[in-house]
Amino acid sequence: MSAILNESTLSFRPMQEADLADVIEIERRSYPYPWTRIIFSDCLRAGYSCWVCERQGIIEGYGVISVAAGESHLLNLCVRPEALQQGIGRNLLKHFISVARRHGAEVVFLEVRPSNRAALALYGKNGFNELGVRKDYYPAEGGREDALILARVL
Repeated sequence: MSAILNESTLSFRPMQEADLADVIEIERRSYPYPWTRIIFSDCLRAGYSCWVCERQGIIEGYGVISVAAGESHLLNLCVRPEALQQGIGRNLLKHFISVARRHGAEVVFLEVRPSNRAALALYGKNGFNELGVRKDYYPAEGGREDALILARVL
């Protein structure tokens, strides 16, 4: 059984280059086709809104969102495998919705694998709706996997 999250123990701060070793380790343990250090570094350099979520000085999750021209795109949202089912993903998502609003976005877009049931449930519970499909978007074992395009109006 998962521990119940005391939300007051979570803190959010901008991701820094110094965080990337921990972020990459979490990313590698979470996905069969993880983002690389170069991708995260490029996001930081490009000025995307990159954040980590910490509990007692340990990075429990992180994410990346871009915001421009009234739209935002949640590019990555990940929780440390040991911290799943504790509400961290929900809190990260709420944080990124707040970031998008602060930057004047009117909508948040994202892509998600149809096979990622946990993420689909999280997004559905938080007001995201399916807009369409990007064919063969993700690398997958034995080929490619589609992406579902989801959006939430802010």
